[in-house]
Amino acid sequence: MDACRKYGNIRYHQVSTDEVYGDLPLDRPDLFFTETTPLHTSSPYSSSKAGADLLVMAYYRTYGLPVTISRCSNNYGPYHFPEKLIPLMIANALNDKALPVYGEGLNVRDWLYVEDHCKAIDLIIHNGKIGEVYNVGGHNEMKNIDIVKLICKELGKPESLITYVADRKGHDMRYAIDPTKIHNELGWLPETMFADGIKKTIQWYLDNKEWWETIISGEYMNYYEKMYGNR
Repeated sequence: MDACRKYGNIRYHQVSTDEVYGDLPLDRPDLFFTETTPLHTSSPYSSSKAGADLLVMAYYRTYGLPVTISRCSNNYGPYHFPEKLIPLMIANALNDKALPVYGEGLNVRDWLYVEDHCKAIDLIIHNGKIGEVYNVGGHNEMKNIDIVKLICKELGKPESLITYVADRKGHDMRYAIDPTKIHNELGWLPETMFADGIKKTIQWYLDNKEWWETIISGEYMNYYEKMYGNR
């Protein structure tokens, strides 16, 4: 942002996350995050995201820097790094390895296909109102365990590969975004339903094994062991 100011108040867009809102109770499916939902983070990681958002708005207010912020739900699709839930389960299932699921797998996320997210960002950058926050959600809420079972089914792998591991500390239970604002102001809606997007994603990983196999054969394995070993 300092560089944007130095070189002429260059347009700055912050890609943030729904994690800054904290989480929602599983027994209240009627509740959703809106742009006016107070920031209420659960972990040091999400707190750093909220801190970044606050800095962005401070630069807008103090210096008049032309900014916007988008807060998106969980992305999935091609080129998703293999340590994330969906690509991890695909890669492990293809190799007949254990599928590590945090807790009981009941955490709910609103899944957004990456191309839909990119279209939303493009719209905000070109047509969004300066100084505004836009929530970008997929209307695709799914439990983690249901996603893992769906991947097993699509790949013809047994659910016996599923292994439950100790839950992460500060692991939020449910995220759900209300994207009404970006729809009303910019005309955006998610185009990819999860049932279609997950099939396209699985096919991409089947067609591009060299990309993710190179990653999981290297330093990534040290990270994997740290996150899932001895649980």
